[in-house]
Amino acid sequence: MGGTSSEREISLRSGRAIAEALKNLGYDVVAIDAGPDICSSLTTNAIQIAFLALHGGTGENGSIQGMLEVLGIPYTGSGVLASALAMDKEVSKKIFLHHGIPVPPHIVTILPSVDMPDIAFPLPWVVKPAAEGSSIGVSIVRQKSDLSNAIDSAGAFGSRVLIEQYIGGKEIQIGILNGKAIGGVEVRPSREFYSYEAKYTAGLTEYILPPEIDDAVYDHAAKTALLAHQALGCGGATRVDLRITREGHPFVLEINTIPGMTETSLLPKIARLAGYDFPGLVEEILRGVVHESE
Repeated sequence: MGGTSSEREISLRSGRAIAEALKNLGYDVVAIDAGPDICSSLTTNAIQIAFLALHGGTGENGSIQGMLEVLGIPYTGSGVLASALAMDKEVSKKIFLHHGIPVPPHIVTILPSVDMPDIAFPLPWVVKPAAEGSSIGVSIVRQKSDLSNAIDSAGAFGSRVLIEQYIGGKEIQIGILNGKAIGGVEVRPSREFYSYEAKYTAGLTEYILPPEIDDAVYDHAAKTALLAHQALGCGGATRVDLRITREGHPFVLEINTIPGMTETSLLPKIARLAGYDFPGLVEEILRGVVHESE
């Protein structure tokens, strides 16, 4: 948990909650703040399974997963390639399109760029870093004059900036656990969009479980989410973020391969409706690793 990404504080909160749940279940747990000494910490503590609660950065982009592969330590969640693909919003969109999975119209601009990008789809636009999580560096652009500032904000987190068409309608998040879609939640933020503040400040977002959409639309969204999970080769627990248009058409925004596990996080809310309390969810994620290694 922890690490050095911009999502460090959320990761620490997730890690503490997971560690407490595992301890209460009777497991021998060591909570490790992932720093430069991560390799020695793992070997010194004779870790048998790594439960990953790292969000963003090297903890979610395949780097830590690759290190654990080299050390021969089984770990929760997706593998090296799937983690890297899911973290990169540009590349994951290409794979989704290859598999016929709908994504919003989008372009990528690479900084530093002198000219403003030529955007063929209509306003409003969502501007975000191509490889960042928790809605960090994200802006909604409703007039062209605001585009430059939005690109600068996103560019603070990487040289590639994704600009995609804003999809009106509802935001639905689908939870995937060990190869099955276990449920969904509709999020209704009080802010302009589901921002970092709205995600991690209690009371700023209304969560509707199950989502208030037609059953057929929900089933289609869940199937689309599972297809996206499978297209990238993800494993363990993921959360797939979608926008559902007023006509009931789903668009995949991204996949979170290490979803938040805090008191306001969505996967635990979804799992609870599916019959998993928080310790049960944590243990089920752990069981997925044990099953794969047998």
